[in-house]
Amino acid sequence: MNGRTVLERFPAGGPRGSWPAEEFAQARRSEGLPAEVVMDLATDMFLVIVRSGDVADATA
Repeated sequence: MNGRTVLERFPAGGPRGSWPAEEFAQARRSEGLPAEVVMDLATDMFLVIVRSGDVADATA
């Protein structure tokens, strides 16, 4: 177990000036979920994640 939940995946090669992963994470944070964006180099994708424990804390 890697201690995270992946909420969504976004390709790294998005349009110039577009930050869909950051926008998605910000929307989740505004809902009270401590989402963050990380880069998965193996798949060249941005992942929006919540670390283990944070999901339970946010939904309690």
